[in-house]
Amino acid sequence: MKKKLQKCVALMMAASMVALAGCGNAEETGSTENSDTSVQDTFSEAEESETAVEEIASEENDVITYALPTEAEEAEVYVQPIENLSGDFVRGVDISSVLVEEASGVVYYNEAGEEQDIFQTLSENGVNYVRVRVWNDPYDENGNGYGGGNNDAAAAAEIGARAAKYGMKICVDFHYSDFWADPAKQMCPKAWEGMTIEEKSEALYQYTKESLTQIIDAGADVGMVQIGNEINNGMSGETDWTKKRQLLQAGSKAVREVSEEKGQDIQIAIHFTEIDDKTGTYGNAQKLEEKEIDYDIFAVSYYPFWHGTIENLTEVLTTIANDYGKKVMVVENSYLYTTEDGDGSGNSVGEADVQPDYAVSVQGQVNEIRDVCAAVAAVGEAGLGYFYWEPAWIPVNVYDDSAADAAEVLAKNKESWEKDGSGWASSYASDYDPNDAGKYYGGSSWDNQALFDFEGHPLASLKVFKYLQCGTIVEQAVESVLSAEVNVSLDAELVMPETVSVVFNDRSTTEVPVVWDEEAVAAVDTAVGGEYEVTGSFENLAEVAGDLALSEETIATLEAMQATAKVSVYRMNLLANSSFEESDTSMWVLEGNGTDFQNKAADAYSGDISLHFWSNDEISFTVKQQLTGLEPGTYEFGFYLQGGDVGDAAEMYAYADNGSEVLRAETGVAGWTVWQNPVITNITVGEDGTLTVGASITSGAKGWGTLDDFYLYKMD
Repeated sequence: MKKKLQKCVALMMAASMVALAGCGNAEETGSTENSDTSVQDTFSEAEESETAVEEIASEENDVITYALPTEAEEAEVYVQPIENLSGDFVRGVDISSVLVEEASGVVYYNEAGEEQDIFQTLSENGVNYVRVRVWNDPYDENGNGYGGGNNDAAAAAEIGARAAKYGMKICVDFHYSDFWADPAKQMCPKAWEGMTIEEKSEALYQYTKESLTQIIDAGADVGMVQIGNEINNGMSGETDWTKKRQLLQAGSKAVREVSEEKGQDIQIAIHFTEIDDKTGTYGNAQKLEEKEIDYDIFAVSYYPFWHGTIENLTEVLTTIANDYGKKVMVVENSYLYTTEDGDGSGNSVGEADVQPDYAVSVQGQVNEIRDVCAAVAAVGEAGLGYFYWEPAWIPVNVYDDSAADAAEVLAKNKESWEKDGSGWASSYASDYDPNDAGKYYGGSSWDNQALFDFEGHPLASLKVFKYLQCGTIVEQAVESVLSAEVNVSLDAELVMPETVSVVFNDRSTTEVPVVWDEEAVAAVDTAVGGEYEVTGSFENLAEVAGDLALSEETIATLEAMQATAKVSVYRMNLLANSSFEESDTSMWVLEGNGTDFQNKAADAYSGDISLHFWSNDEISFTVKQQLTGLEPGTYEFGFYLQGGDVGDAAEMYAYADNGSEVLRAETGVAGWTVWQNPVITNITVGEDGTLTVGASITSGAKGWGTLDDFYLYKMD
């Protein structure tokens, strides 16, 4: 046994040496040639197979790790290496649903198609951290699970221990709720209902200590703890920052004490979302400093379909790291590889959420993950790492609505969602969360964003974690053909583009000639506003293959594909910077109080920027733009408005002043993102060609709202 253990330790040391080697830095760490073969040499010397060695490691309670590549390798997917990526960069996944998935009968495989412990598969592919949500008591009075993984502390302990076997640390994500906590809801655990804030803080402190100790004692290697989940708008039923401070301090104190008692270096993360709202995000960081909260990591969720641009992500994280001296990371992110629904429960993200920079494909997933990791790494040393959210939450049974057994499969899935908790929520959660889970309980809405296919085989996108440092080498192939965007004003001539952009798997692009369908082009009526789709084909590419460096394989692929163009026939908006997306807002005259240009996509009618109003005092302002040189005729003016709490005396209207008369359209607000659209028609512009249009808003103190997408159209 001693001899076998020595061989196993030698294997681990060899793997560690390879992991320390940087891309192309073989001479600095010892020969790359030797490092690449050291693990296999150890096997050969020991005359043991990989499987046998792994079994020995398990028997001796040893840790199994896998070395990262030290240079670019050939692979099925292209991974652009991230320059100067730290070797200890967190390459993590949130694996919270895995136990209930397995309990439901889900089987996970390795790349060779063999059944394999998913934790081994993750580790083999470069994952070094897992994240697990923890709910206080996700069960009803009869012991029926609420679903979503039934993630209590015992589940986290089991997941953490399994991860530790393969050298992966765990981030414990305390929601301090009995079920999902997010910006829309931060519900108090059942056991804490009716407590004073002092009692609740003490309960949170004790719960954190006991749960964290349980997880560590089970064998988990806890590296970080989240005290709260997406706490923008509250925590454990408390929305006031003074009370949130007490809860956060209690959680932080508990983690620090367990860290000292157990001799483990555990970092504390505080987690927010809506990073597209710069003002709100910076405000949260400032609150944490003002309240003197003890923590290490400012953590955010970043989903590209909800949270703005990659550039904004880096900018905001960098500002927080520099201004507040904290580490930063993304603890939730994902992207879809298909729009198909795998379990009959529908998807959270679909065709409408597809981002222009990322195809709906495995390669698209790779590119998105890599770019978010690069955005965090660009912060510098403070950029700690990244977690992909729920890569293994796949269907229990694959559902096809056109199959003969569709109803039977769906019934089996529903049974598992209820019995085992493998859906996002079960009906048993209704008493605790009647307004959400009680109405919309069901299966996984995330299966089309997993890093495993519907049947449990790892997608090539899982390998991105392995290749972030050194990248990959691929044979160039067509990844997608971008749809052309064609805008044409009413009664103008439609001119179709001569080329469309073709994107390759190595992220390069080229413009390729396209032949548009003549009938589809003729069907576009530029006398009538609307949206049209025109299709096209790739013909005679061999004639331009040399100039465009197109291979025979690329030509064959493109000739089998279809090009598309989205044609928008619209009335030309005559207002400059009509939706405030451009930094120069000098064409707009603002008079009054309570306004600012806000960068928050959730509050904008389109884009990211809107004209925001709020004040502790009564609000009164106008915003207007004067136009000259207009053609004589009649015009239409309008804008979009949303908001609330403006009071009974509020007065709001659109106006148009042509110098001889002022026309008005009264309006108001009806709630968040309930958009109102005041419109003034038949505005006359005379020979002088001048017109002033704008909005006037008066509101009571603490009224709020946004104005966006102003427009002025010529009607004749």
